[in-house]
Amino acid sequence: MKYYREAIDLLKKASTPNGFLASVQNTGNYQRVWARDGVICGLAALASHDEDLIITFKNTLDTLAAHQHVIGTIPSNVLVTNTGSDVSYGGLAGRVDAVTWFIIGVCNYAILKDDTAFFLKHKKAIEKCFTLLDAWEFNNKHLVYVPLSGNWADEYVTNGYVLYDQLLRIWALKGYYYFENDKSTKQKIEAITEQVEANFFPNSRKDKFHEKAYDKVSIGEYLPCSFSPSGYKTFFDSFAHSLLIMLDIGDEALQNAVLAYADNLKKESALNLLPAFWPPIFDGDEHWGLLKDNCKYEFRNYPYEFHNGGSWPMVNGFYALALMKKNKPEKAMNILEHINAANALEGFSFYENFNSKTGAPNGVAYCAWSAAATILAHEALYDKFKFFI
Repeated sequence: MKYYREAIDLLKKASTPNGFLASVQNTGNYQRVWARDGVICGLAALASHDEDLIITFKNTLDTLAAHQHVIGTIPSNVLVTNTGSDVSYGGLAGRVDAVTWFIIGVCNYAILKDDTAFFLKHKKAIEKCFTLLDAWEFNNKHLVYVPLSGNWADEYVTNGYVLYDQLLRIWALKGYYYFENDKSTKQKIEAITEQVEANFFPNSRKDKFHEKAYDKVSIGEYLPCSFSPSGYKTFFDSFAHSLLIMLDIGDEALQNAVLAYADNLKKESALNLLPAFWPPIFDGDEHWGLLKDNCKYEFRNYPYEFHNGGSWPMVNGFYALALMKKNKPEKAMNILEHINAANALEGFSFYENFNSKTGAPNGVAYCAWSAAATILAHEALYDKFKFFI
């Protein structure tokens, strides 16, 4: 329980009247209320049943909604001061997943707290989000087109039709459908799911966006992370595949193949945790130039680090939830143990990510969503906690 208590304590330290901070370490822009970080911490708060943390989650969502752009964009992050607010909707590009995480957060809060009034309070903001997501399809074919740097992997090479973002949108729509139960939302969920299956699944016979590119790629044990007019990128995306299983998309054979691949992959890591993306991109590889230049400040995506093959406790927290979805508590326990071991390094420093080859910590310390990973996996295992998904 020590690991769990340390995680709860860090979330409490990251709590402010305006919501969760990304980190309690005063560095860069981490002491802001972030959409994706804040919602993931908020989901952990719901799982913990800690009312103080749940209030912080509610405040996080209220802060994000209060700073929604007139066209519907949810802030990537917000700094609230006594003299006003400094709002960012993204750095080198806007953040598509800030929009979907906000919807997921509001709906899960309202469902799990049995607070329909909270959903109704933010219903108009959610509907603006969905209108924006529809516009971001561009071709009206049900998949959102994501710019380079357009989601949590903001210094990586995924772009175009990114699997992770399509799955988050399905989750968001399912939450909205819980309250509205309208035919058009149900049809949209089905349409996006069908396009994911058509364009990302192996041996699909359905019409595809880019038949020529699909025919050139070999889809085997796992799905490509993204595709665009220039073709497919076939790196293994641990976060996306965890969402795929949590949402129960794909048949048993595909899901089992993904889990088998992931189980073998994590054993290659020094920390026995899944890397965010795999394999690493090296200098001289096809996508190295794209990776090397995609950073606003300093380059962090060295091989085996950050998004380029680095291991993130947060991502592994969702992998543990996927394992529980498939009724694999022993494997989920194993992941939790290794998340806890990583979070406990250097006196419970809760680092952002780790070098998957050496186990050395990387990035910012005292990251709130690294603590959230412990809470999410722990509660799924010991309290059988489940989100609405």
